[in-house]
Amino acid sequence: MNSKRLSEIAYSVLDLATVVEGHSIAETYHNSLENARQAEQLGYKRYWFAEHHNMMNVASSATALLIGYIAGNTNTIRVGSGGIMLPNHAPLIVAEQFGTLATLYPKRIDLGLGRAPGTDQATAMAIRGENMNSSFHFPQDVEALQIYFSPQNINGKVRAIPGEGIDIPIWILGSSTDSARLAAAKGLPYAFASHFAPAHFREAIELYRANFKPSAYLQKPYIIACVNVIAADTDKEAEYLATSVKQFFMGVITGKRQLLQAPVENMETIWNIYEEEAVMQMLAYSFIGSKEKIKAMMTDFAEETQIDEVMATSHIFDHQARLKSYQLFAGAMQ
Repeated sequence: MNSKRLSEIAYSVLDLATVVEGHSIAETYHNSLENARQAEQLGYKRYWFAEHHNMMNVASSATALLIGYIAGNTNTIRVGSGGIMLPNHAPLIVAEQFGTLATLYPKRIDLGLGRAPGTDQATAMAIRGENMNSSFHFPQDVEALQIYFSPQNINGKVRAIPGEGIDIPIWILGSSTDSARLAAAKGLPYAFASHFAPAHFREAIELYRANFKPSAYLQKPYIIACVNVIAADTDKEAEYLATSVKQFFMGVITGKRQLLQAPVENMETIWNIYEEEAVMQMLAYSFIGSKEKIKAMMTDFAEETQIDEVMATSHIFDHQARLKSYQLFAGAMQ
């Protein structure tokens, strides 16, 4: 296998529309747009939103609407979902929504699909009603979507208008080996959530590569790794900024979610040893430091994993510091 140079790896953004303490959801969306416009200028390939529900600190629940907002106010960057949680939706509705987006913004829309609910059980019940086992139908639902998008469905009893005949790349998202098997069997590109579920990353991408079957959509495996990135002028400043993402993940682990908190000088006053260990396990694939440090870490990561693309997510409290982090990361990747 030929080794990839860092400059050969595409770089992209995953945005959770994270709501920051002291700021409104409206500001969150405006900040996302500013970030996306900068990303477009800096050579980022995609700008994806992730579907979550019933989380006070994550405002990307109406994912397709946010994709339209960003795509409508940018020019070239690809915009998409990382992902749409398919069990929450009828495939026809997804086909119509993304068919509409791809009609408005041709050749710029990506459809990443996940099988998890993106929320807790009570909220999943509120979304799905009695259809609580819909995650088991994920492979069939992906197939249904492919049929709706295909030009051959012109004589189908049920058609996606718009959507039919439109080229919308479908991605399989995953945090386990199940999704890797499905992406490989269907010959689809694969994006792994190593930014919060690092445990199965290596195993999943190897399994995907080993079992990949070329398809009409893709001739050889294509892997995106999503990672946490906090870049600043110095390593010390980056470590300080990273205390916000550590608090964010602590909320995930303890179930005590709060809006994204300001950075702190010392995490020891906030977490105990068990919480620290759990958070640091989730943050295993985090790139925190100066541009030079991140470049060195990313070079090693690319060499070890041979990924095709890296997708950076950055939970940074201060909006200007977040923009700066994405500037520095682009510089490290070029």
